[in-house]
Amino acid sequence: MAQEIPLKHAERDATGIERLLKIMAALRDPEQGCPWDIEQDFASIAPYTIEEAHEVADAIAREAWGELPGELGDLLLQVVFHAQMADEAGKFDFTTVVDAVSDKLIFRHPHVFGDESRDKSAEQQIKDWEAIKAVERASKAEKGVLDGVALGLPALTRAIKLQNRAARVGFDWPGATEVLAKIQEETQELVEARDSGDHAHLTEEFGDLLFVMANLARHLDIDPEEALRLANAKFTRRFQSIEAALAADGRRPEDSDLAEMDALWDRAKAAERA
Repeated sequence: MAQEIPLKHAERDATGIERLLKIMAALRDPEQGCPWDIEQDFASIAPYTIEEAHEVADAIAREAWGELPGELGDLLLQVVFHAQMADEAGKFDFTTVVDAVSDKLIFRHPHVFGDESRDKSAEQQIKDWEAIKAVERASKAEKGVLDGVALGLPALTRAIKLQNRAARVGFDWPGATEVLAKIQEETQELVEARDSGDHAHLTEEFGDLLFVMANLARHLDIDPEEALRLANAKFTRRFQSIEAALAADGRRPEDSDLAEMDALWDRAKAAERA
C-alpha cells in the first residue's frame, strides 16, 4: 500500500474539481510549490496539452477503457494548469473557462436549449452549425474564409479544415476523379524536384502532394489522421511479427537482411488476411 502523503494545504479537505484546482494552486505557490511547476508558462505547457490529447485518442483507439480515466484526467490537468497561470496573471480563471464552453454549447444548440425544432436532417443540422460558427467568427473579427483555423492542429487535420472552409465558398474540385489527376501531376512535380537536387523545392513539392492527398481523403469521406493511425498500427503489428519470427531462431532484425524480412512481412500479411 502506498504511503499516504500528509498535505499542508486546504486541498486535503476538498473533493472533485475543487480538489484539483487547489492542488494546482499549491503546486504553483511561489514559496511552497514545486520548482518545476512554478517555472512553467503557457508556451512550455502547450506541447504537453497536445500530447495528452493524443494519449486520450490512443486509449480510445486501443479500447483501453481502464486507462481512459487516467488519460482524461491528464488532459483535464492541462486545462487546470493553463487556467491557474491565467488566474495568476489576472487574465481569467477556471470559472471563466467553464462559463465560456457552457455558453458556447447553449448558443450552438438552439434546437435543444432554445425554440428551434429538433426535427432536422443531419445535413440541415450541419448547415445550421456552420451558420452559428460564422456568427461566432464574425464576433471575433475573423473576416477571411480561412481565419480561425488553428495553427497548432496536426498538419493533416488542418489541411482538411482549410479545404472544407474553401469548399464552402465553391473553391473545390468537383470530385475524387479530378483530385486523383492532380495527385498524378503533383507526383511528377515531386520527381522533377528530386532530380533537381534542390531540397527546399523538394520539401515544397512533397508538402503539395500531402495536401492533395488530404483533399482526396476529404472527397472519399476518409479521416486522414485515422487512416494513417491505422497504417501505423498495421506496420507495427507486421514488423513485430518479423521480430517474433527471427527471435524464434535466436536472432534480431539486424542479424537478417531485407529479402528475408520482406518474406516474413509477406507471411504476416497473408496470415492477417487468412
